[in-house]
Amino acid sequence: MKNKIIQSTALFFAALFFLNSCNSKKEETVTAEIEPKTATFLLAKEKLTTELRLPAELTGFQQVDLYAKVSSFVKTLKVDIGSEVKKGQLLIVLEAPEISSQLAAAESRLKSMEAIYATSKSTYNRLYETSKVEGTISKNDLEMASGKKNSDYAQYQAAIAAHKEVSIMRGYLEIRAPFDGIVAARNVNLGTFVGPAGKGSDLPLLTIQQQDKLRLAVSIPELYTGYLHQGDEMSFNVKSLPDTFKAKIQRMSGALDLKLRSERVEMDVHNTKGNLLPGMVAEVLLPLNAKDSAFVAPKSAVVNSAEGTFVIKVVDHKATRINVKKGREIDDKIEIFGDLNANDKLIKIASEEIKEGDVVNE
Repeated sequence: MKNKIIQSTALFFAALFFLNSCNSKKEETVTAEIEPKTATFLLAKEKLTTELRLPAELTGFQQVDLYAKVSSFVKTLKVDIGSEVKKGQLLIVLEAPEISSQLAAAESRLKSMEAIYATSKSTYNRLYETSKVEGTISKNDLEMASGKKNSDYAQYQAAIAAHKEVSIMRGYLEIRAPFDGIVAARNVNLGTFVGPAGKGSDLPLLTIQQQDKLRLAVSIPELYTGYLHQGDEMSFNVKSLPDTFKAKIQRMSGALDLKLRSERVEMDVHNTKGNLLPGMVAEVLLPLNAKDSAFVAPKSAVVNSAEGTFVIKVVDHKATRINVKKGREIDDKIEIFGDLNANDKLIKIASEEIKEGDVVNE
């Protein structure tokens, strides 16, 4: 009876151990089945094409502020804001009575010196002709006449220069248009005292702009300067007009501004309709086309940490960190540069928790 009880107890424990063993294996199987796999992808090169929107400014192709060079009063105003002017057209007449007096004095001195020189020259010529007859004119008298003639000639040339200088100053009293354009600003009225010492000198008399052709200037950040070339076409728009305009890059500064760290790029805009105005702020759409293809990865594959920027490469089912530099970002893609090769297997969703050498379940 006792042996039967012992046998029954042994069978019970054996059955219990068997059941526990089966449950343990079942749990391991379930655990193995629910363990997630790590998503990977094969690295490949692509050419990314992006568009960059930047603010820009429209200015007159030519623009000049006109000031008075001599102290004077505004005598006549022949134009006003909005007036169309032609090159050489008289815009403002200034009045300076002292310059007129100086010019009259210079003319009188010029005529006087011209007469004196003509007399001394004639005297020298007569003495010279007479001296050809031996013994009639002493050599000293002839030299004195020659010196007087040369001195008078120098005085005559000085009078010519002085008269020319005053004439030039007199010419400054007439303000003329340096090129075809439109008067964009007028800051004086009749009778205003202007000139280097005048209160009306703080602002220009007039501002002339060429508006049938405009400059569109935009500052390109350093990161994107390598993607633009002279002749590239781009589009832009302004807030006040619904139209989209086209322009081509005509000039690039070739250097970065020390404050903004950007390159100034200019485009020429033919404003034949006159609907674009100098001073307008435009939004330029710059096409950034890559020269060569580069390795492109999902943004989730790039990890930014205190240790640096890296991606995780899978080699023989083990994680290997590869340091990279980031390029342009487009939507969910990003250019990466580093010790990489085509068809390298990278983890699609990387994180700092994945350490160097960790086993990767693909």
